[in-house]
Amino acid sequence: MPAADVGNEGGVAGGATRSESVRNGLAAVPNDASIICVHDAARPFATADLYATVVGAVIAGADCAVPGILVTDTIKVVDEAGRVVSTPDRVTLRAVQTPQAFRSTVLRAAHASAAEGTDDAALVEAMGGMVVVVAGSEDNRKITYPEDLEWARSKVGVA
Repeated sequence: MPAADVGNEGGVAGGATRSESVRNGLAAVPNDASIICVHDAARPFATADLYATVVGAVIAGADCAVPGILVTDTIKVVDEAGRVVSTPDRVTLRAVQTPQAFRSTVLRAAHASAAEGTDDAALVEAMGGMVVVVAGSEDNRKITYPEDLEWARSKVGVA
């Protein structure tokens, strides 16, 4: 994983997992920080307004705030054999993004157990913290596949 940039102090080495990388970054964050944002470099189009929105939700009382967008596809939950187990109501579903903002004490507590998760909000959720979803952005797309990179290049006018 790439090193996380922490202020003007240089970088912090990533870990073998996403959660380990975040824990390494947390160790470099001053203890007096009240809110910490975690952001994936794979989402290069997060805006300052999006950061302000997630931080604002934590200031307003949430333990964690994540941007999310409506899910427009029907989602199926499947078992190991590929059989459909259920179909959740997509009205209740959101595809979440980063940056995710956290009350620093809550994020540190969530990582104290060395738990693993696909995002840090899941760790806060697992310990009973209040996670809220705020409006995300379709342009805050994760660059995962070659076609995502093509989309990103077209967005900034690079061939």
